[in-house]
Amino acid sequence: MDLRLDGKRALITGGSRGLGYAVAEELSREGARVALLARDADAVESAAAGLRAAGHDAIGVVADTSQDRQVESAVAAVTQQFGGVDVLVNGAAKAGGGPATGLLALDDDDLRFEMETKVLGYLRCARAVAPQMVERGWGRIINIGGLAMRRTGSVFGSVRNVAVAAVAKNLADELGPQGVNVTVVHPWVTETAGVQTVIRNSAAARGLTEAEIAEELAADVSVGRLIQPSEVAHVVAFLASPLSVAINGDAVAAGGGLRGPIFY
Repeated sequence: MDLRLDGKRALITGGSRGLGYAVAEELSREGARVALLARDADAVESAAAGLRAAGHDAIGVVADTSQDRQVESAVAAVTQQFGGVDVLVNGAAKAGGGPATGLLALDDDDLRFEMETKVLGYLRCARAVAPQMVERGWGRIINIGGLAMRRTGSVFGSVRNVAVAAVAKNLADELGPQGVNVTVVHPWVTETAGVQTVIRNSAAARGLTEAEIAEELAADVSVGRLIQPSEVAHVVAFLASPLSVAINGDAVAAGGGLRGPIFY
């Protein structure tokens, strides 16, 4: 299928590693020009250089999405370099995971950080690119959430991802009539380099094999294994495409299917 992304200009926040980088690779393969945004200047430039070495049109920009001015400056730089931004993929956030936290152990500042980075950060980036998308009459904003929104065990993980879904729906209703579709993708545990490190460390600490730890992590996944970053990126690429016009404001689960509850 031709996703009609050739020549589209994409900005991926949190794009220097993990799922963000996988999305950048996939959009590049579809012919998009990609700008990777991250806080670490060396990491983001190295990631962009890797894409260029593979023959893709890619740049790296440095910004902390918790800072308004840095976001505005980064979007202005990408717009100047590429001539505009057609697709925004919001993915800059603290990685989820870790043991469940009980009520009395919750740290209010942790939630403030989560909301400032993942929720308000996504809003800042959307606010910075939406005017030009509206002016052109076309755009795509894809927010990376997480299936912790459907599970208990992590209060802050649930809160931040429910909030991301609420942001997407509100923006979709506002911007949809002007040609800008907004969606949210909810991965589950995805086998990024960070998760692979967790698997190795846990295997060593518990005297188990890495395959056994991976199997434990995938116990609730109906396809029977952990989903790869590239497989989530396939979903994001479709949502970034003009062909995805029928999907607006809705959440797309991309975790391999969680066993049990029926969502409709």
